[in-house]
Amino acid sequence: MKAVVQDRYGSADTLEFREVDRPVPAAGEVLVRVHAASVNAYDWHFMRGDPLLGRSVMGLRRPRMPVRGRDFAGRVEALGSGVTGLEPGDEVYGEADGAFAEYVCARDAEVGPKPANLTFEQAAAVPLAGNTALMALRDVAGVRPGQTVLVNGASGGVGTFAVQLAKAFGAEVTGVCSTRNVDLVRSLGADRVVDYSREDFARGGRRYDVVLDLVGNRSLGEFRRVLTPSGTLVLSGGGVYEGGSVVGPMGLFLKRRALAPFARGQRLLEVSARQSSANLATLRELAESGKIAPVVERTYPLSEAAEAIRYLEVEHARAKVVVTV
Repeated sequence: MKAVVQDRYGSADTLEFREVDRPVPAAGEVLVRVHAASVNAYDWHFMRGDPLLGRSVMGLRRPRMPVRGRDFAGRVEALGSGVTGLEPGDEVYGEADGAFAEYVCARDAEVGPKPANLTFEQAAAVPLAGNTALMALRDVAGVRPGQTVLVNGASGGVGTFAVQLAKAFGAEVTGVCSTRNVDLVRSLGADRVVDYSREDFARGGRRYDVVLDLVGNRSLGEFRRVLTPSGTLVLSGGGVYEGGSVVGPMGLFLKRRALAPFARGQRLLEVSARQSSANLATLRELAESGKIAPVVERTYPLSEAAEAIRYLEVEHARAKVVVTV
């Protein structure tokens, strides 16, 4: 099969579109014929081995998983032993390393039926970003009706889902984004949009019950100033490539862990998203009911996946970038 393969850390130039062996599903795994896969910050972090501290997980000298890509949509090709509830030919979506390929093996716990109202390209944009937003707002922050929520990075992959989910949970939502994305974020349901080139949300005097940071470009002190006395800050990763780092977004996480015990009523938290079939089912229900809809800015063929990652890692991409197979 054809796949996008990487044998060493580096820029998108290290990615090769070449023939590799088709994977075979082990017990508890599903072999999926990939129709589309989306690009995430996760991909360029693994491609670059950035931050350096993260290589303890990514692979010390080279990527532990040579095929890039994480989330996908496609059709079930074969089932490993012990898999129930799915059949060959079923349309599915989910997460698994190695999704920039014609076939991918995924754990059955991280695969679910594709939303019926979405194309494969749209469905591929949902799993990682949608799940991160869902867990950050529902599970970590516990967003409730009537609360005020600020999403810093509202026009990105996770941010576009976060705005929609916060509204679905009954919150009043403020989205922070660039000038060119103001209309997009407003169209997603944001009650208020802050153009960061014209207004500094940290100095505006407004206070929020929940702040979800998807950029990592502000200090903990600035975030705390815009929280209510009992407000919740949730940190996530992401961002764009800025020449390499030792700790990257993890630096803000480490500071949070040191400061959290002294936050005086405020909760300083972080999201560590883990995919599950239950969360995929929730996202499917939200998509099929029209409460969330993926926004796809660009699509690239599988042979140009390197260009897709290059675009995401250096540009402030709008919403999701998808690779078609």
